Amino acid sequence: MKAILTDVTKCIGCLECVEACKEYNHLEVDVPRNWHRTDGLSAKNWTSILRKPENHYVRKQCRHCLEPACVSACPVGALEKTASGAVIYHGEKCIGCRYCMIACPYGIPRYDWESPVPYIRKCNLCFDKIRNGQKPACIEACPTQATIFGDRNELLTEAHRRIEAEPGKYIDRVYGEHEVGGTSVLYISDIDLGFLTYPVRKNTKPLPETTSTAMHAVPFAFTGMGALMGGIYWICKRREQLKQEKQQAKEDES
Repeated sequence: MKAILTDVTKCIGCLECVEACKEYNHLEVDVPRNWHRTDGLSAKNWTSILRKPENHYVRKQCRHCLEPACVSACPVGALEKTASGAVIYHGEKCIGCRYCMIACPYGIPRYDWESPVPYIRKCNLCFDKIRNGQKPACIEACPTQATIFGDRNELLTEAHRRIEAEPGKYIDRVYGEHEVGGTSVLYISDIDLGFLTYPVRKNTKPLPETTSTAMHAVPFAFTGMGALMGGIYWICKRREQLKQEKQQAKEDES
């Protein structure tokens, strides 16, 4: 399984990764909105650079969880975890319910409010490129190799090697190694990266394990609600029909 490792200490905030992502995925120029100010992500901006004190720059993007909550929450299978590591999106299946936005522990999926028929948009790890043996566009664009691409296990080894080699430089933690079951986008850093996610403990279990019971009930809830509403509609129409028949009978008798 492929993954990305971002070393925050190497990032210079040049935004080359952001521009490369937009160019490769043909993302239009974004219209600034108030809700973009928090992290810069939007339906037309799938990766962003967060500026932090003392010249720290942190790239934010989909974490491509090993067991994605967004995939388990989608009632129509519009999101898929692939063997390559990428969580991809099937727009033709999306119904715009936004369950994935609620389920994601990292607040990544964005709604395309600019579209007359809005759907979800997010990073797909340049799935077409990695399927052909290439690297994601953001990786190819990085001039300092602050973000690198490769086999997830090998990147974990490299991350721990760097931490052990310079224990005074890095926090002793590989972000994404264990949280919510692990992710395919990993970080090492000299500052705490807790701001990249909602509160998640280091060894939290995959979210699908905690939501599977509720999500398995969704199709039955939809079906049951549909049957209930259909039954109510039939009863109302039947009552109206009987009322009209009774009125017509009275008029015929008179």
